[in-house]
Amino acid sequence: MTCYETLFVVKPTLTDEETAAQIAKIKDVLSKEGAELIATNDMGMRKLAYPVEKHNRGYYTVLFYKGEGTVINELERNLKINEDVIKFLTVKYTKNKEIAQFDKLVAQATRKSAAAATAAEVAPEATAEVEAPKAESTEA
Repeated sequence: MTCYETLFVVKPTLTDEETAAQIAKIKDVLSKEGAELIATNDMGMRKLAYPVEKHNRGYYTVLFYKGEGTVINELERNLKINEDVIKFLTVKYTKNKEIAQFDKLVAQATRKSAAAATAAEVAPEATAEVEAPKAESTEA
């Protein structure tokens, strides 16, 4: 199997739930086609280099995966017909140097997602510890 990286940009006008649904839809296409999703890097909302479809910002997501060449055809077909995706780019890694760089990017994305998961676990605990004192009501 060949290593691939696909970066796509989703419209900034979507809510967080809609953005997550679009990312999940693209991941489902990969799993249905038999690709092995290795890592995901949600880069978040960023400024575009130039306006695309009258948007100056977009939600960036990078998927690292291994699969056959037919996976790319189906993935890009779905990205083209999806109105919420404004740009996408797929990179193929074949040479040894390229594969070494792919492994570095995957490790970096894995570390970043692990750090985000750890922060998400710590955040609810921190908010649970800090409780506002209950105000006493006085009746006149």
